[in-house]
Amino acid sequence: MGYVIHLTLGFGMAFLGLVPPGMLNMTAVRTSIEKGLKCGLRFSAGAASVVIIQAFIALTFAKYLSAHPEIFDTLKKVAIGIFILLAVFFFRQARKKFKAEGKQKKGNSFYTGMLMSSLNALAIPFYFGYSTIMETKGYIILQQPYISLFVLGAVAGAFTLFATYAKFAEVIVKRAQFIAKNINYILSALFVVLATIQIISLF
Repeated sequence: MGYVIHLTLGFGMAFLGLVPPGMLNMTAVRTSIEKGLKCGLRFSAGAASVVIIQAFIALTFAKYLSAHPEIFDTLKKVAIGIFILLAVFFFRQARKKFKAEGKQKKGNSFYTGMLMSSLNALAIPFYFGYSTIMETKGYIILQQPYISLFVLGAVAGAFTLFATYAKFAEVIVKRAQFIAKNINYILSALFVVLATIQIISLF
């Protein structure tokens, strides 16, 4: 029963934590609109696969991270630079005229998903924070094999959420030009907000 609980909690934490429109789920929508649902699902799989590393590090080294909070300050500084660069990139993309003919663009969506997810410097603090809270309340055990089960649940939850966004994009494909253009603006604004939050948290 404990195994099922850890899988379920991992799934729920990743899924619910990613429900609000953010960098990865909105990019899944954008990919699905521009390249089709299959590429959107490949992006989702790539993005979710990185969660294995992020969640595993957060849970396995929870005690070490608690004793060295300066690591999170470094991650925040890295995140600021990444968010600013991505904000500029998506703003430039939004300024380009979008063609809705479904033309395939170069690049492997799976690896793009992995890259985007790897740039998410907030993932490790997120999994660390929530897993630590759940451990103190006695909901999870930060030991093997429970850590691996929790991580597997988190990966499944992340993929399900990203895939849901990608599938939703197919429903609104008739308005692809309007949606795609605004998604780029939304992503650009989102990264500006995230960078601002990180700057404020540092000072």
